[in-house]
Amino acid sequence: MAKIEDFRTMTVDQLDDELLKLKKEQFNLRFQKATGQLENTSRVRQVRRDIARIKTVAQTKRAAAGTK
Repeated sequence: MAKIEDFRTMTVDQLDDELLKLKKEQFNLRFQKATGQLENTSRVRQVRRDIARIKTVAQTKRAAAGTK
C-alpha cells in the first residue's frame, strides 16, 4: 500500500499510468476471487483504496493547474 505522499510527488501522467496498473490488478484480483484462487484477500481492499488515493490526488493537481 502506497502512502499519499508518494502519489503527491508524481506527475498527473505518472498518476494515470499507476491508476491503469492498479485497475488491471483489481480486475485480476476480482477474477481470482471468483475462481477461488485469491490468497491475499486484504490486497483487494488495499488496491481499491490506492485507486481512490490516486484519483483524489490527480483531481487536486488538475484543479490546481486549471486555476493558475
